[in-house]
Amino acid sequence: MMARTPVIEVRNISKYFGSVIALNGVSMDLYPGEVMCLLGDNGAGKSTLIKILSGVHKPGEGEYFVDGQQADFHSPRDALDRGIATVYQDLAMIPLMSVSRNFFLGSEPTTGWGPFRRLNIAFADEVARAELAKMGIDIRDPSQPVGTLSGGERQSVAIARAVYFGARVLILDEPTAALGVKQAGTVLRYIAQSRARGIAVIFITHNPHHAYAVGDRFTILKRGRTFGTFTKDELGREEMVRMMSGADELDAMRHELEEFAREDKAMHEEKASVMDQQLADSL
Repeated sequence: MMARTPVIEVRNISKYFGSVIALNGVSMDLYPGEVMCLLGDNGAGKSTLIKILSGVHKPGEGEYFVDGQQADFHSPRDALDRGIATVYQDLAMIPLMSVSRNFFLGSEPTTGWGPFRRLNIAFADEVARAELAKMGIDIRDPSQPVGTLSGGERQSVAIARAVYFGARVLILDEPTAALGVKQAGTVLRYIAQSRARGIAVIFITHNPHHAYAVGDRFTILKRGRTFGTFTKDELGREEMVRMMSGADELDAMRHELEEFAREDKAMHEEKASVMDQQLADSL
């Protein structure tokens, strides 16, 4: 059963960039041990919302709560300190560096003291191998370059890294966008495993099929506004696709184009009739 207090909650969040309205009155909450899918097409406002949640942007209007207390983040470090980790599409990894070095990038373990302090490679390799094993990935050699891993495996390194460093909330920015079917399935499995460990996950995607496979609830954004938050019982896959794709607008546009075509045909027929009549009068 879900906890009564959401780990993250936003109420009527709005964000403006000059005259551009990026978000307009968006509300959403997230509980421990659930996957909230944030869906929407390009320009829907997904990136702006996750940057507010992760401390990159401040909301222009509205309220942001973490564990029931109002949050005022000044940087992503503030969000990380509260256990909110964001894994972006570029993964912030260095392909030529080893898996274990990327795992501890910026927080390298050391051994020794003073001028004799050095990187504790053995510890880094051991931890990286163990944490990835928890995610179901067997890395035979953590010293291999991370660039030799598949896209799905690199995503798993980023997810395992965030969990190891204390993430209670994982924000995943389009983790399956550039992956094939098999690799995307691998990432979806890691998302489900994170949920099973009690971590709250925000899964940003524009693929409703991936969302439906692992999501518990679904928040749909369109042009900076939210259609609301739904469970699988409240929103079927087909209706989700329709809401995301703007099928109602496409239907209206199709009817409008058909009407234009009818008017154009009638105009041409009328012109042809007039020309026929003029030709008949001239003979």
